[in-house]
Amino acid sequence: MIRFKDVHASFAGKEIFSGFNLDVPDNEKLLISGPSGCGKTTLFKMLLGFEKVTAGQIFCGDLEVTASNIRAIRNQIFYLSQDIDFRNAPVGAILEEIFSYEPNRDIKPESDPQRHLMQLLDLEDDILQQNMPELSGGERQRLGLLVCFMLHRPIWLLDEPTASLDEDLRKKVLDRVIAAGKTVIIISHDNIWRQCDTCQIKRWS
Repeated sequence: MIRFKDVHASFAGKEIFSGFNLDVPDNEKLLISGPSGCGKTTLFKMLLGFEKVTAGQIFCGDLEVTASNIRAIRNQIFYLSQDIDFRNAPVGAILEEIFSYEPNRDIKPESDPQRHLMQLLDLEDDILQQNMPELSGGERQRLGLLVCFMLHRPIWLLDEPTASLDEDLRKKVLDRVIAAGKTVIIISHDNIWRQCDTCQIKRWS
């Protein structure tokens, strides 16, 4: 379970959270909806330890978000940001690098599962030889989703995961996310998530 317990947080002199509480049970799919600037992305950054709370506690399973626990917590989470920022290198080399990192070394993606996911996301094989700056925003977003699906982390934080996708792909991604046995928190203005009966919805003003 992910738990925000009586969280207070201010940034740039503005109070974003005051006594905020939220429980996300294991394997729940939660959509967070609200206007820009209300703290949705900040919620993700606090869970990942990139932003600090003024008061209160945040838990990821049995671990509280603290400096001593943050590495173990981050190893459980895949975070898809709105701005997919990969370094300047061929796509294939970047994928190999990601799976060389210590937390990912035991994950051995085989060519068929990767190819299946690439087909699901309408990514052609030749994209593996292209350099990241050559790709469109939609292609980078789909590559981010590809990495998310391949890493199998138990928690997914998805910030506008379908913003740059066409209608067919949006439906494929939604179906894949909903079917995954993961705890997923989604930030999106896309109506496709609001229309999904499986997603719990939390609206902020």
